Amino acid sequence: MHRRAANCRRAGNRHMTMSKIHSRGGFTLIDIMVAITVFSILAAGALPMLINVADSMRLGQGQRDVYQEMQTARLIAVSSNRPMRVRFNCPAAGQYRLTELIGSTSNPDANDTANDRCSDTKWTFPANDVDPTSRPNHDGPVRRLPTNVTFGAASILEFWPDGTVHKQTGTENPWSQVDVAAGTAITVVKGTTVKQITVNGLGKIQFIQ
Repeated sequence: MHRRAANCRRAGNRHMTMSKIHSRGGFTLIDIMVAITVFSILAAGALPMLINVADSMRLGQGQRDVYQEMQTARLIAVSSNRPMRVRFNCPAAGQYRLTELIGSTSNPDANDTANDRCSDTKWTFPANDVDPTSRPNHDGPVRRLPTNVTFGAASILEFWPDGTVHKQTGTENPWSQVDVAAGTAITVVKGTTVKQITVNGLGKIQFIQ
């Protein structure tokens, strides 16, 4: 009789212990609601930071892409012995294109200054042929800045076969060489943040953060 009672007490104790373990291992509805509230507050605080990071990445990508296009322009000008231009906001805002000078630096062709010079319908990429008597042969594709990134200051740049860089300051032909010491800057903008690519008259191209 005593043994049976002791066994019952031990069984009861085990049941109570297991019940306590299970009760401590679960979550109440209030616990879950509190956790969701805390998570929502943290997420709301982190969202602007994540947006800023994404914007900075887009702006940096735009800066790198323009830098690479300018390097390509200089390389093609030197290797093909043909003046090349990088035209910004062409054929539309936020777009840019590498174009070969159809005429000469002293006497550009009328098409070199035409509003449709960046048109990839009229001036296809790749070119229809590589015949040097029927220019252009080295136009690049129309490129676009990332979403919501725009150009700030951005004059057309002309890269010569000798590696130098020029831009027009008035109506002169050939264009004036960019200042070797001060250089000139192409800016890309996202909101209030601005990044630059600078180039001097000798063709040195740099990132400016």
